Formats: sequence, C-alpha cells, structure tokens
Amino acid sequence: MSDFDDVLAANARYAEGFDLGGLDAVARAGLAIVTCMDSRIDPLAMTGLRAGDVKILRNAGARVTDDVLRTLVLATHLLGVHRVMVVPHTNCKMASATQEQIVEVIREDSGIDTRSLEFGVVRDQRWSLLVDVERIRHWPFLPPGVRVGGFVYDVYTGRLDQVV
Repeated sequence: MSDFDDVLAANARYAEGFDLGGLDAVARAGLAIVTCMDSRIDPLAMTGLRAGDVKILRNAGARVTDDVLRTLVLATHLLGVHRVMVVPHTNCKMASATQEQIVEVIREDSGIDTRSLEFGVVRDQRWSLLVDVERIRHWPFLPPGVRVGGFVYDVYTGRLDQVV
C-alpha cells in the first residue's frame, strides 16, 4: 500500500481519456497567472481558460518572489506570455496572520523552529498587490510591452476584482 494509491488510481482514470499530448509549451492565451496555492482557487475555471492557454505560478499568498520573476523571464521570452495577472484572494492566511504567529503555530504543532524562513505574510493585501505588480512592471529582464494587472479573487463569490 502506498500513501498515494488514491492519487495513482485517479491518475490511471485520467490517463485513459488523456487528450492533451499534442499541446506545445506556449501559452495560447499569452497569459501567466501568479496566484496562491490555496486549493479553493481554480485558475483555469476562474478565467474561462483551458489547459495549454496559460502559465500558472503558485505560492503562499500569491507573492512576486525572485523565483516568480525568474519564471516570468522564461515565460515571456520563450513561452509566449505577454500578459501577467497577479491574483491574491480573500480569506488568505498570509493576509490574516503575522510572521510570528505562523512561526509559533508551526513550533507548537511540530517543535520545528522556522524563524529563519520568510513566509511572505502581508499586512495590507491591496498595498502588497500594488508593490508586486510594480515589481514585475519594472523587472529589467522582461521584454518591453508585457502588460501586468493586479486582481483579488473572492473565494466566496468566484469573482475577480481588478485593483491595478
């Protein structure tokens, strides 16, 4: 028995009808979405797109990290991306707890000291979104003309609200 038997069984069913093998790596809609890892977010469904249309980058809090910027360089130069959406969401743990609170919860739960990690919490979600959008807009390694927008996804209604 494997801890992943349920996933492997589901994958076997998925593979039986798999029809995406002919897709290339280019984002057909020219779009990249930077969003949170929260399982309530379905980036393709919320934008009306399908597999092969968009590059999806996910992390806790939908923060524009150095790794996100590195990935956007590749996406814009090699994979057809010319638009970027940064999409944090309502009811996000990264916007409702402090760094210290998260460190303490982890320490109490597991005994592991995570003080050396930066979790990317935000005190003001909209301000952080503006900062992250501007960080992409001014990243010197992206080609000219890349359009960047900042949105907040509402996990209760499924709606996107454009902030910037």
